[in-house]
Amino acid sequence: MGRLAPRPLLLALVWLALCGGRVVRVPTGSLVRVVGTELVIPCNVSDYDGPSEQNFDWSFSSSGTGFVELASTWEVGFPAQLYRERLQRGEIALRRTANDAVELHIKNVQPSDQGHYKCSTPSTDATVQGNYEDTVQVKVLADALRVGAGPPPAPDLSLRLGEPFELRCAASTASPLHTHLALLWELRRGAARRSVLGLSHDGRFRPGPGYEQRYRAGDVRLDTVGGDGYRLSVARALASDQGSYRCVVSEWIGEQGGWQEIQEKAVEVATVLIQPTVLRAAVARSMSVAEGKELDLTCNITTDRADDVRPEVTWYFSRTPDGTLPGSLMLARLDRDSLVQSSPHVALSHVDARSYHLLVRDVSKENSGYYFCHVALWAPGHNRSWHKVAEARSAPASVDVTRLEPDYQVYLNASKVPEFSDDLTELECRIVDMKSSEASVRFTVSWYYRVNRRSDDAVASELLAVMNGDWTLKYGDRSKQRAQDGDFIFSKEHTDTFSFRIQRTTEEDRGNYYCVVSAWTKQRNDSWVKSKDVFSKPVNIFWASEDSVLVVKARQPKPFFAAGNTFEMTCKVSSKNIKSPRYSVLITAEKPVGDLTSPNETKYIISLDQDSVVKLENWTDASRVDGVVLEKVQEDEFRYRMYQTQVSDAGLYRCMVTAWSPVRGSLWREAATSLSNPIEIDFQTAGPIFNASVHSDTPSVIRGDLIRLFCIITVEGALDPDDMAFDVSWFAVHSFGLDKAPVLLSSLDRKGIVTTAERDWKSELSLERVSVLEFLLQVHGSEDQDFGNYYCSVTPWVKSPTGSWQKEAEIYSKPIFVTVKMDVLNAFKYPLLIGVGLSTVIGLLSCLIGWDLALSLLCMSSPERGHVYQHMALLPTALSGRTITNTKETSNLPAV
Repeated sequence: MGRLAPRPLLLALVWLALCGGRVVRVPTGSLVRVVGTELVIPCNVSDYDGPSEQNFDWSFSSSGTGFVELASTWEVGFPAQLYRERLQRGEIALRRTANDAVELHIKNVQPSDQGHYKCSTPSTDATVQGNYEDTVQVKVLADALRVGAGPPPAPDLSLRLGEPFELRCAASTASPLHTHLALLWELRRGAARRSVLGLSHDGRFRPGPGYEQRYRAGDVRLDTVGGDGYRLSVARALASDQGSYRCVVSEWIGEQGGWQEIQEKAVEVATVLIQPTVLRAAVARSMSVAEGKELDLTCNITTDRADDVRPEVTWYFSRTPDGTLPGSLMLARLDRDSLVQSSPHVALSHVDARSYHLLVRDVSKENSGYYFCHVALWAPGHNRSWHKVAEARSAPASVDVTRLEPDYQVYLNASKVPEFSDDLTELECRIVDMKSSEASVRFTVSWYYRVNRRSDDAVASELLAVMNGDWTLKYGDRSKQRAQDGDFIFSKEHTDTFSFRIQRTTEEDRGNYYCVVSAWTKQRNDSWVKSKDVFSKPVNIFWASEDSVLVVKARQPKPFFAAGNTFEMTCKVSSKNIKSPRYSVLITAEKPVGDLTSPNETKYIISLDQDSVVKLENWTDASRVDGVVLEKVQEDEFRYRMYQTQVSDAGLYRCMVTAWSPVRGSLWREAATSLSNPIEIDFQTAGPIFNASVHSDTPSVIRGDLIRLFCIITVEGALDPDDMAFDVSWFAVHSFGLDKAPVLLSSLDRKGIVTTAERDWKSELSLERVSVLEFLLQVHGSEDQDFGNYYCSVTPWVKSPTGSWQKEAEIYSKPIFVTVKMDVLNAFKYPLLIGVGLSTVIGLLSCLIGWDLALSLLCMSSPERGHVYQHMALLPTALSGRTITNTKETSNLPAV
């Protein structure tokens, strides 16, 4: 058993159960109001049932008994006749502040409104619990507050900035209850009002916004004078103090544990006018001064103040006449304590009480501009503080600093003029007739280019390079890349000479060039400022451009020769309009080709460059590596020799010559290329004629079978088998047509060496010579990819009477198409077996599902369910192939 709860806890729970329910509340204690003010009594209800929005009834009793209906939120005819007229005029009103709260408002409270006010709510609860009404007492006091402007009356005060002023207000009360007074001074400017300084009901001073600093400094104060006087004191009047002042007095009483304002009155005290201080500043309008001299300016001040104000003078400099203070440069300042702050070379002096001099030493051109002075007057305030009472700015004075520019001329000369493309161009820009050579002046140069035009159309100049006053060189868009490559060179040869070199002049460089020499003057801060530009006359760079001409003539000294002899060809070169040419030579051979794709081809055999370096190009005859020679006979003549010529060397031979011009020393530029006339090698022989054909007993096979292809060579003419040999290659085009490139399958050279290409599928190739003129290609384990057109190429070799082997022209057989078919039985054998197996498994599963459903139906319909369960228990054994004899037994299984 658990312990009993303590007795006090049980009593509390019982009290909550009995006393819980609706609670109606009005302010506790009594409310005190003054005649003529507004009375507001709030009322709210909580812990109720029913709708969220509740209704309220108000009743009034002057003695606390016999309440009269006053107002209602839900019943129109609820108020008594006595109050209906005041309700219609709006003097009495109910304002709902929430669904469960309402306020009773009574304007212009009268002594007859003193009494007890009861707030009640109609019941919406399921059970009647709690309180449904609450009462509060209201006391109405007579108006005992007196407020007025203090003596002497001063409706208008006219002051100057910085002067002090005082305003007074009288306030008292004769209330029978214990009340406190609060006072606030307000300033009105137009329609806006702002609080100046106040004294709260609890005796605390509260400065208004913007007056906190002046209150803490003692410039704005509030004092009491006598028993009912209040004085506002301002030590130094500001422009913002102008306006109408009034005194606002409120009466407060302790109520419900706090303070409640019960009355407020205000009185207009005075209007304060602040007269601005007259202040003017003037500077001489314009003046001119020579560079290096002193600039002396005077700022004259005029004011109507003769008291203890102190001026603060600041000199400014601006490039424009309408310069503003934040954007102008401050040169010097003399503050109200006569302390001077100034820039280097600037001095500020106080000549008399109204004149201030600015002195700038050693002026330069950068000192040209507009100068003006700014003056501010400061008046002393409370606790050693200062207030600005006036400020003014003079009109800008224009100052022009004249400069003695250096006098000089510029002459441009072309020391080296190009005659051809890629020649050197050199221009010299020289300073002449220089009248002065001061150390504070330096010279830089800018180079420009302008294209030649036959018409009078204006052409813009393009900047090539510019040198700044710190000697840094910047390139233009036209010359930047070529200058980085070293093709454009800009330099300063002497103090008065600048040069521009074009290492490799092109036709695009033809045009007019001119230079601009700039004079730079050193400033006081060690910077350099450009003072003058002098242009040179343009220099025209031009040469007549003619097309380069290159002619190559080839000849054969021995026009008739037989196979095995030496072939010789000479090439003679002539050129025009090419500067100092050197030649490179390439020997080409155009030979007839018997393949299926192109009728002929051009092969590069051997070359010789402009430095006489020989290189074998596509000479692939390993047995004749030294069989070709190319040599330079003269500067413009070259000789080509080919030893032990073969029949396969037949074709058209040419010399391809390229002329090169020197560029920047060891570099060369291609000037022109030309091809010579052809020299033909044609062997007139009555030797044997070879033909090739392809035969196959298996042009159509099943995948995996052997493909046998024979390349059969026939010979027309008597020839001993020992005097001939063959290079045989097999090709295939794996498509129905011949629209693809042939693929090399296997080759067998005349020495019996077999080479087989690699393939991406599994079938294998073999190539063998089965007789003197028959070569057999076999494809083992053929695949689908092995279909297509097959053909062979044969290169015969014939032994000459001298014992050397001569290579004959390559011959090609016609293609034969090979088809690889699919084995239908093997292709469908495994899918059929898989399908039969899946059908058997699905049938067995269907039988098992049917048996299970039959047993379920039998179990649901048979009255002897125990017997059925017995059969279900024997089902797994029956399915496993065993034979079980059922005996009559009594089943204890529960009914289904």
